[in-house]
Amino acid sequence: MTAVITGMGLFTPAGRGVGETFDALLAGRSGLHRPPQDHPARESLESAGLLPEIDARTVVSGPEARVVDRIVVLALLAAADALADAGIEVGRDVDPGRIGVIVGGVGGMSTLERQVLARAERGRAAVSPYLLTGILPNMPAARIAIAHGIRGYSSSVGTACASGAQSVADAVRLIRAGEADVVVCGASEAPLFPTFADTFGNARALARGWADPTEASRPFDARRNGFVLAEGAALLVLERAEHAAARGVAGYAEVAGYGANTDAHHPTAPRPDGEGAAECMRRAMAGGAVTAGDVGYVNAHGTGTKLGDIAEITALTKVFGDGGVPVSSTKALTGHLLGASGVLEAAATALALGRGLLPPTWNLDDPDPACPADHIRSVPRRAAPEHALTNSFGFGGQNVSLLLRRTAGAGARAAAPGGDLA
Repeated sequence: MTAVITGMGLFTPAGRGVGETFDALLAGRSGLHRPPQDHPARESLESAGLLPEIDARTVVSGPEARVVDRIVVLALLAAADALADAGIEVGRDVDPGRIGVIVGGVGGMSTLERQVLARAERGRAAVSPYLLTGILPNMPAARIAIAHGIRGYSSSVGTACASGAQSVADAVRLIRAGEADVVVCGASEAPLFPTFADTFGNARALARGWADPTEASRPFDARRNGFVLAEGAALLVLERAEHAAARGVAGYAEVAGYGANTDAHHPTAPRPDGEGAAECMRRAMAGGAVTAGDVGYVNAHGTGTKLGDIAEITALTKVFGDGGVPVSSTKALTGHLLGASGVLEAAATALALGRGLLPPTWNLDDPDPACPADHIRSVPRRAAPEHALTNSFGFGGQNVSLLLRRTAGAGARAAAPGGDLA
């Protein structure tokens, strides 16, 4: 069975929604800023991918709204957008038992941090009885199911920065197995709090020393010195192609194949030889019955770390040869949304196929000689490939690659109010 993307819910530093987000990626509008003076992570982060403050009571009612984590709020908003974009009302357009929800991410650790501090300051009585329902990793998926009456398969995925892409792969598997007609899948992350920021900062993983925060994220650039931490949610509606056709809905793209494997190398560092990532891409292509020559674009994981960028280019060279495929990383504008990055980048890749415009890697002023590739730089590239890959790699050696295929009607779905920005 074929799984197509029929809805997108994007709530990211680059914008909210399909048109605003993708136009920002084409035009180079950065979502990275210095946290404001009153932000809790102001002293820990020089640059961050920030979203507006949101009152949890807009999506969660009752006393739980006081402790529900931001990941749940963002996930609920993105899911509502994705279902509306797909034109799906549960019970009307899909049987409640035939729609599933899979949402990945690190979990509600900022709320946990606040509750631990409250207990230390005020004692045991300060701990909310609603804490668990605010922070458990399955809560974004559970809350989405409750809000929309989804009674099919539900789960959470915790494969670090590969979580969102893994959620998409799991959704494809569910549809191909005939267990669901529709799956809401993706990830939500809200990591902009002191302890989480400080662990990355002390590990020297964050970009530092940039006077202009919009210049801090620079994948594959010779001057890169780390990634920029960001928050956001990205959820997709995947649908069995026949189910979508019966509703008269065109897909943005088909998820034609996926690869998922493990480096078995190190808790944090990628395999220097890139073999795990290379094999992951090969599996995705094999799943879609294509060869390297059929792939016309790769949206790279490309975080801007020294070792990670080199390992990914090494893997790409193993698969595509020297400079064999156009490559870009959209994290230069969005920052690193951890588990949610892979879903955002899958959405961007689908929109690139539909629009015939490949987003560039911004801030790539001086490509690192150790990262040789056909980099898309400075301006979008006009191209109309039928297939594209998007990569996500996480701590623990978690690798996920998604193969997307352009579909009939994709151009109309991908057309954005901002028009052609090439």
